[in-house]
Amino acid sequence: MLLRHTPKEITERTALNINPAKTCQPIGAMYAALGIHNCLPHSHGSQGCYAYHRSALTRHFKEPVMAGTSAFTEGASVFGGQANLLQAINNIFTIYEPEVIAVHTTCLSETIGDDIPQIIAKARDEGKIPPGRYVIHANTPSYVGSHVTGFANMVKGMVDYFATANGHKENRINLIPGYVEPSDMEEIKRLAGELGVSTIMFPDTSNVLNGPQTGKYHMYPTGGVTVADLILAGSSQGTVALGPLASGPAARALDTKCKVPCEILNLPIGLMATDTFIDTLRRIAGVTVPDSLNIERGRLLDVITDMHQYFFGRKVALAGDPDQLISLTEFLVSIDMWPIHIVTGTPGKKFEARIKEITKDVPHPVNVKAAGDMFLLHQWIKNDPVDLLMGNTYMKYIARDEDIPLVRFGFPILDRVGHSYFPTVGYRGGLRLLEKILDALLDRQDRDALEESFELVM
Repeated sequence: MLLRHTPKEITERTALNINPAKTCQPIGAMYAALGIHNCLPHSHGSQGCYAYHRSALTRHFKEPVMAGTSAFTEGASVFGGQANLLQAINNIFTIYEPEVIAVHTTCLSETIGDDIPQIIAKARDEGKIPPGRYVIHANTPSYVGSHVTGFANMVKGMVDYFATANGHKENRINLIPGYVEPSDMEEIKRLAGELGVSTIMFPDTSNVLNGPQTGKYHMYPTGGVTVADLILAGSSQGTVALGPLASGPAARALDTKCKVPCEILNLPIGLMATDTFIDTLRRIAGVTVPDSLNIERGRLLDVITDMHQYFFGRKVALAGDPDQLISLTEFLVSIDMWPIHIVTGTPGKKFEARIKEITKDVPHPVNVKAAGDMFLLHQWIKNDPVDLLMGNTYMKYIARDEDIPLVRFGFPILDRVGHSYFPTVGYRGGLRLLEKILDALLDRQDRDALEESFELVM
């Protein structure tokens, strides 16, 4: 493995990423589009791009991901992809009958400069878009940002194309969940339901990419936000956006377009971030927190208290998406673990500043890098070893080379199942995260224990 040749000596690299901790914008846009009911995502580019995007999502969710492609050839690369997209729109509505086609661009179509709104308007003028059907789009060049940026752009596209103010505010709150698992979206809705708050979540991939096995294939699963609800989002009393990078742009666009005030929070990972989410919903909706949620909170607090001795002072290295890493770092610091090496592949200096702020009281030097890569993370670990790794499947190589326990977290997770079904947000999600962390640490303790220290109980 190349990783075994990773040197400890760190050299500044300005033109080379090695194993970047991100993937490209269209994957995030495709994931967001799957959160619309009866929607077929469409990749405006070559078949190779579209195949990779579908494959990445299919391998992570272990579910078949359907999408269309403009299937660029050399001719489209030279003369533009308008003819391809017009034909694709006509074919998709005729054969597959979605309610919505969500077009995202790729490197190739962005470099050519295809004007997607103009092409959509031409398709409608030519009768290729049936009445009551829609085509929306997001610009998602892969050479800018990351999959999180692509997700944010497509969610903002949902607001731009659908949200409409009807002149008065309904007793309802919009929830924009961020780039999280279908199980997390389900848990966020459940928490709002426990509070008795009426909500519209968009996008919503629950029951789309974690649906039940029924023995029958459905191209458009039962889940996903409806077009009717996306339109109604413009008349909600407020919006709670979770994750500034993934959800912030759509929330601000909805405020500008329809005057729906927004609150942009961190993802509710761990005790404090979940408290903030619950309290924000309580305040906006004017409701009281029920005993059921107080009990869930108390259980999480009980486990933190009981297991604190095993968490205290343990050093952690993290890689993943900015919104997730900010909340995860805050959670780890709150239980007295020390996140000391933190990398995201997504650009953004605000991320580095926020992590530095969260870890300011950690009694150890902290390395953090936005637009970084796992090669740099590995070098940091070689120079200053840690007790635990947390990140996606690609971190397993560092875990093997350095003999460090790994807790899989984030996107993509290709070699395990469960992430689509078990949340890591909310109080219940916090319990699951603590269980995974504690299991990893104690499994290592048992493995390394001498005979006289091999305890039956903790």
